[in-house]
Amino acid sequence: MEPILEIEFLKKYYGRSTNQTKALDGITFQVMPGEFLGIMGSSGSGKSTLLNCIAAVTRPGSGSIKMKGREILNLSGAELADYRGKEIGYLFQNFELLDNLTGRENILLPLSLHGVPEKESGKRLEELALYFEVTDVLDKFPVQMSGGQKQRVAAARALILNPGIILADEPTGALDSKNAKALMEKLAGLNREENATILMVTHDSNAASYCRRILFIQDGVIFHELRRDVPDETRQLFYERILTVMAQLGGGSANVL
Repeated sequence: MEPILEIEFLKKYYGRSTNQTKALDGITFQVMPGEFLGIMGSSGSGKSTLLNCIAAVTRPGSGSIKMKGREILNLSGAELADYRGKEIGYLFQNFELLDNLTGRENILLPLSLHGVPEKESGKRLEELALYFEVTDVLDKFPVQMSGGQKQRVAAARALILNPGIILADEPTGALDSKNAKALMEKLAGLNREENATILMVTHDSNAASYCRRILFIQDGVIFHELRRDVPDETRQLFYERILTVMAQLGGGSANVL
């Protein structure tokens, strides 16, 4: 099986040489189809910079990012727009919903931007709304939704074009414990039942315990890797292993679940 995403020797430095921050300092890893991979590390370790480079929002100083074998750093114009819109689904911490659009319109927005007729997306919209339990807020505006409803609408929007990979940046960061747990169970279900490929950046050990593999970043490099390969290992045991590594990194765990 070929990897869906290949990161090789990725570097991104900020500032001048006398006062330089190495956000990414030669990161290399792969993501396989159907994997649920977590990226963890303390604040400022380079997690979000990495995700933004993969999303083609930030350009790295050097290195390679290949999606399905294609080098995305060489893309521009319409090809880059297609990559951002169709190959990846981006789930933000702060939802990023448009306040003047209803839940339905927010979810369907990527389709309209890419010229997909609305009637073709009706079945997919219905399936996602049912799965994320947001059918009752499709005709509401974001101001009328709870935080959990907003994030589930945002998740449906991220998936509406059937992207190759879902990039989730601290998806539980703005949610209370109940909604955070509900969202993580939905994402884990998508990974388990639909074989969705998910790459999630998080500082929270509870959220990360839903992953199957975790890369820990410190000072722009991969410090450690954890796998949940033992068949009978519970999420609680995996969570405790995560806490041990985070203690070495000097990070903690928000009790969101």
